[in-house]
Amino acid sequence: MKQQETNFSRRHFIGTMAAAGTIMVACSGKSAEKVKWYNQPRIAPDGPELKAGLIGCGGRGTGAAVQFLSAGPKVKITALADVFDDRLQSCRARILKEKNNEVADENCFIGFDAYEKLIDSGVDVVLIATPPHFRPIHFAAAVAAKKHVFMEKPVAVDPVGARSIMITAKKAEPLGLTVVTGTQRRHQREYIATYKQVKSGAIGDIAGINVYWNGGQLWYRTRQRGWSDMEWAIRNWVNWCWLSGDHIVEQHVHNLDVANWFTGSHPVKALGFGARQRRVTGDQYDMFSVDFVYPDGFHMHSMCRQINGCTNNVSEFIMGTKGSTNCRNTIFERDDKTEVWKYALEKDKEGNEVKDKSPYYQEHIDFVTAIRTNSPINEAENTAISTMTAIMGRISAYTGKAVTWEEMMNSDLRLGPKEYRMGPLNMEQIIPVPGTEKRKKKA
Repeated sequence: MKQQETNFSRRHFIGTMAAAGTIMVACSGKSAEKVKWYNQPRIAPDGPELKAGLIGCGGRGTGAAVQFLSAGPKVKITALADVFDDRLQSCRARILKEKNNEVADENCFIGFDAYEKLIDSGVDVVLIATPPHFRPIHFAAAVAAKKHVFMEKPVAVDPVGARSIMITAKKAEPLGLTVVTGTQRRHQREYIATYKQVKSGAIGDIAGINVYWNGGQLWYRTRQRGWSDMEWAIRNWVNWCWLSGDHIVEQHVHNLDVANWFTGSHPVKALGFGARQRRVTGDQYDMFSVDFVYPDGFHMHSMCRQINGCTNNVSEFIMGTKGSTNCRNTIFERDDKTEVWKYALEKDKEGNEVKDKSPYYQEHIDFVTAIRTNSPINEAENTAISTMTAIMGRISAYTGKAVTWEEMMNSDLRLGPKEYRMGPLNMEQIIPVPGTEKRKKKA
């Protein structure tokens, strides 16, 4: 297709800057490490029935519902909400078939306001798995109604949304609400054990970090006859920046979150680049490479890619002054080859190794356990900080310019339409061109 160039200033990608400090939430280089860790059970304890409602009944939402229903006894999905009835019915059928969980007709809600009806339906817990653009709105409504929340990552797509999550997270704390946010690695036993090794000084001071999510093309939806612009955008949400944040935000946030978790900090500046080579729909890049700078002066190289036929790598690596780690299960000497510590599975009374629970299930076990033991955990602020880290990297790559944390915390950039209805949208595929303050428009 022919490509046309359209002028856009750096301000288009960063937004208008407010007066310094007027809308800042947490501009220091330190992350909000307030999550309580305990001996993770392999099943949540018994207790009063927990009734949950699921907002967003696509593949990830349906998976989250199944995982919640597997967390322990007396947990139930009693309400479903989505903008598409076919997605809701597919989810409804799967949880009935796999978990014998039936949702009544009167608790199935369709439309952009369906989340409000679900929250008012008598649930104790809200599971949020809508496209990331909508998560700040849904999270704020759930916390205002004093509901415990499981929310998928990333928690936003733009600075306004990320700050909204930070503010709502603060509101949840005095209410004693538990909030878990889909960063499975923070619930993965081998990551937690390695984290403890690093915190005990096993690798010395952190000197540098590399994080990767290099994989193949994700799914996409071809537009069908009768779909409005809005319907196609939402059904194809993973390919549109205003809905997903681009894949550096939607997917690579996992690896960036590990770096922030292990350092107890977050980057203060980013300088990156990216490109679009083979994507067939949407307005996103295929690849990003970003140099992040942390407050203590060390750097992190972040790399992510979604192109088939290439060498793949999904991992994290931290180099310290005394050693290094893959963050997942091993501490090495400085040569990156000689192991000095290795994660070991727990053993039962007979001495047999006990396989760890999948972190996708473990995070829901931890979620229900925290609620039932009245030991609330709240991951929302940390995940908002990691989401903002990814947004900072995306904006730098789109513009080719250095972007600072302070700019992000003072930006009024908000992506997406101001009102939600099935109908026309601006669906032009306009691709950022770094360094030129222009974007390419696919004609």
